[in-house]
Parts: sequence; structure tokens; C-alpha cells
Amino acid sequence: MQTILKIGTRGSPLALAQAHETQARLMAAHGLPAEAFEVVIISTSGDRIQDRPLSEAGGKGLFTKEIEEALLAGAIDIAVHSSKDMPTRLPDGLELSAFLPREDARDAFVGRAAKTIAELPRGAKVGSSSLRRQALIRRMRPDLDVVMFRGNVQTRLRKLDEGIAAGTILAYAGLKRLGLEHVATDLMPLDIFPPAPGQGAIGIEARIDDRAVEEMLVAIHDVPTGQALACERAFLAALDGSCRTPIAGHATIEAGNLSFAGLIISPDGTQSHTVELQGPAQDAARIGDEAARTVRARAGEKFFDGWL
Repeated sequence: MQTILKIGTRGSPLALAQAHETQARLMAAHGLPAEAFEVVIISTSGDRIQDRPLSEAGGKGLFTKEIEEALLAGAIDIAVHSSKDMPTRLPDGLELSAFLPREDARDAFVGRAAKTIAELPRGAKVGSSSLRRQALIRRMRPDLDVVMFRGNVQTRLRKLDEGIAAGTILAYAGLKRLGLEHVATDLMPLDIFPPAPGQGAIGIEARIDDRAVEEMLVAIHDVPTGQALACERAFLAALDGSCRTPIAGHATIEAGNLSFAGLIISPDGTQSHTVELQGPAQDAARIGDEAARTVRARAGEKFFDGWL
């Protein structure tokens, strides 16, 4: 059968699991066989750069740049991403067209020396490359040695086995999609360890005005997830353009109402500001933007200037 849709993705096991979940949902929604789809693996700068934090190498866009170039060139028809890896500004001509139903948004601790962060011995090494996770770990346990930990899920688990760190934090959604949820030794409560905006949600990027693709994607789009992500991404967009401050944000939808909790925190974990807002789900983006303006006013501009 002729290929109907080419699905672009990174080549990590998690990225491939997300691409194949998208393929399976499209097959079920449109009654198409697997042969109607081609999964195209694209190497990204973020995959190749492993020696320094992404914030120093160029930011989130390193995981999407080459894939988006292929999308704009017509080499692929859609791109499947972890939503938390997506920059808030997309290239001209592209949009996030659909979101799959969100998985568990919590972070998971994977410990070797102890099952929880609280039980780790004083001075133990905890690996993470995320500014948000590093700051939250330091807030919980200032005595721990937080070290840079890059690589896909399997690479990070191997580093634990090699004794490079006593524990690490991974997205529970990713572990579940890989069938590895059993490696989590503790799940971090959302109020203590809030997630990155977009965490747990698979986002599908497409060319604007590609009607044939749009009609295929609308059948698998999850409206509540889309509303939650609109809020979280608006919060991030209003804060992330001028600073490298760790940011967390999580929105939930219930009976058409949206509840959002956001956090900004200093990299050392000693200073933080929170915001909580509610409103109609259809006002998701406005609520996210208002939350950002509220927390920025509480923190003051000097809070953001301090971490540039």
C-alpha cells in the first residue's frame, strides 16, 4: 500500500514509542493498515550534544530543529514530540495541531542508594540535566550533590547502575510508555515537585493549512489535553523569553473548568513564587498568561535578572 503519512521522530526508544502510539491511534481512527504510515527517524542536535546542559547549548529547540526542517521541506507530514521539549515559538508555517490524551504528569525518583530523596545519605549525588528538577531537588535537600545527567532514559538508568549517581528524576509518563514504570522507587507529589509545562503529553506538529493532515489529526486530538497545554504553554511563553529561571506549571480540566498551578524558582532552590488560578477551560491561554503576569509581579523583575 502507498504511504499516506510520514511520521517524523527522534530515534530514542521513548520517541519511537510515542511515534508508534500516534500511528496506532491514527490506524484505529481511520481504519488504515500499518503500511499506510512510515516512521522516519531524524537525528537532532539535542541527541548529539551530551556534554553540557541544553540551557547552555541552545535550549529546547535543539530537540526539534532538524525535525521541523524536514517538516517544512515536505520530507515528513507530521512530527511527534514530547510536549515539554517544544519551544513556545514555532517556525513560521508550523503549528501544534493535536495532542494525545495526557499520561501521568508526575516526576518519578529512581533511587539506588535509597528509595526516596528524603532517605538519601547526606552528600549523595543525584543526576539531572533539568534546571527545574535540579532546583526542586536542592529545595528539598540542600545537602545533596546535584550533578549533570544527560541522555535518554536507558542511558540514565545505565549511569545509575555504574554508580555515577545515587538516584535520578525521570518523567513517570516516559517510564510508563516504555514499560519501565517498575524502576520508579518513588513518585513525586505534584504540589511538592511540580512538573514541567507539557510534561506527560504527546504533541503532534504539522504544517499550517495542510487540510488533509489536519482532517486526519482531528480524529485523535484530545480536547482537554489541548486546553491544559494551551494554558501551560501560555504561562511558559510569558516567562521564558527573557530568563533561564526554572519554571513549573500544571493545568487540569474537570467539567469544563481549568485549574492551574505555576511555580518559578531560583536555580539553587532557595527562592520561589507560586500562583494558582481557575477559570473556564475555553479561556486556557488567557489564564496561563494571567498566571505568568501575576507571578512576575509577585517576584519582581530582579528575581529574573538574577539568573541570566
